[in-house]
Amino acid sequence: MIKFYFHQTPNPMKVALYLMETGLAYELMPVDTLKGEQHTPEYRAINPNGKAPAIEDDGHRVFDSTAILMYLAEKTGKLAGKPEDRGEMLSWLMFVATGLGPFSGQSVHFRHKAPEKNPYAINRYLREAERHYEVLDKHMEGRDYLVGDTYSIADISAWGWVDKAAFVLGEAGLDNYPNLKRWFASINTRPAVDKARNIAKDIEFKSDFDDVAARALYPQNFAKDIK
Repeated sequence: MIKFYFHQTPNPMKVALYLMETGLAYELMPVDTLKGEQHTPEYRAINPNGKAPAIEDDGHRVFDSTAILMYLAEKTGKLAGKPEDRGEMLSWLMFVATGLGPFSGQSVHFRHKAPEKNPYAINRYLREAERHYEVLDKHMEGRDYLVGDTYSIADISAWGWVDKAAFVLGEAGLDNYPNLKRWFASINTRPAVDKARNIAKDIEFKSDFDDVAARALYPQNFAKDIK
């Protein structure tokens, strides 16, 4: 059975949605990142990068949400897309992994979490996040799915971050991206989405963003305090 190391943030939610869509058996392993549980030696043995998500499958570790989606899709053949769309699939998965996700995350950080307002950083990452949304919106014109003509891990990967559009971009959210908004609404009606959102309904994660949480999420910012 798959051990799924999870926190309710965009990247783990992608894996949660994949598991709900495919019905693969799993054991949920909560990782409270606001408490710093991602930095324990036990968890670092599973994900040396100290992030969520990660999985263990028959003794094999896989970390990084994109790697997990690709691994599970290739192993099971579920939601992997068509062979002839392989190049397109890899391209959009990497677009999310190296562009949409990181720039969205930095936009959220500098707009909502940074202790000091830095206008340059706020503008830089917000504009880059918007640019990635524009690329997706243009691509989705006249399309139902991100890659080919079937629902796949590419849609699941993009959904994880697009789900946070209002937090990343501001209150308007997807209003300026009509094609992406249509696509997201379609994905969001899938029964598996509700199941994914409730995957940890009985688990109480830390929610207050205090000094403990800041040090857990951004330890490098406090490196000067380490003797």
